[in-house]
Amino acid sequence: MAEENVLKENLREAASRLHALLGGREPEVGIILGSGLGPLADQVEDAVVVPFGQIPHMKRSTATNHKGQFVCGSLGGKCVLVMQGRLHGYEGNTPQEVAFPVWVMHELGVGTIITTNAAGAINESYNVGDFCIMSDHINFTGRNPIVGQDPDGIAFRFFSMKDAYDPELRALAHRVASENGISVQEGVYLGLLGPSFETPAEIRMFRAWGADTVAMSVVEEVIAARHVGMRVLGISLCSNMACGIEGASPSDEEVFEVAQRREPDFCRLVTEVVRGM
Repeated sequence: MAEENVLKENLREAASRLHALLGGREPEVGIILGSGLGPLADQVEDAVVVPFGQIPHMKRSTATNHKGQFVCGSLGGKCVLVMQGRLHGYEGNTPQEVAFPVWVMHELGVGTIITTNAAGAINESYNVGDFCIMSDHINFTGRNPIVGQDPDGIAFRFFSMKDAYDPELRALAHRVASENGISVQEGVYLGLLGPSFETPAEIRMFRAWGADTVAMSVVEEVIAARHVGMRVLGISLCSNMACGIEGASPSDEEVFEVAQRREPDFCRLVTEVVRGM
């Protein structure tokens, strides 16, 4: 008799409950909204809202200004499932708990996710308020959601992370940005566990490694998405210069001030990318 795969059963139960609460809707695109970027969910039309707490086996968000709810409806002419807030490792969540909602989206038939966050700019040619399309990442969290036996029962545990950030989706994002007069960068994102911001010495090291931006999310979600074959687009808002660059000393308040200022362009960029998919 095969050993029970607890993760697989939990995902089925969670996806079944969420599908019922969404009234049987079938979203095509999943969107994860990071710090300060939650207002995009308010533009979803004909929306159904489901708090994370109503989904079995799923953790609740405790991060600042993360509402911690799914919003499903129409955006850019497509049915989307938006996470208005995310789950982080620094909240005490395990890697699989961080990855869980991504796998739930996959169970619901979502084939593409757009993951977004606020990040510090390591690349000194970037400016505060720039958007950066992720070309690749460095996972420096020390964690991976595929560790263990249960994820291997969802999909084979060994898989390539080449082009983890889909080249066609990146090209689409650049095209949309150009058509809408929105300046974007493209670079390598480095993900950390947090919650403390980085030291100047760490930032100097990350720069030497080839990282352009840094923050405390995304990488575990992207690993989970690629594990099950989902396409991924990653977009950061450079909400601050990384610690020590131009004398920067990041703060939570700065993140939300910059996000509020860049909200209209962010909403237009993501909406039109979805429309172009």
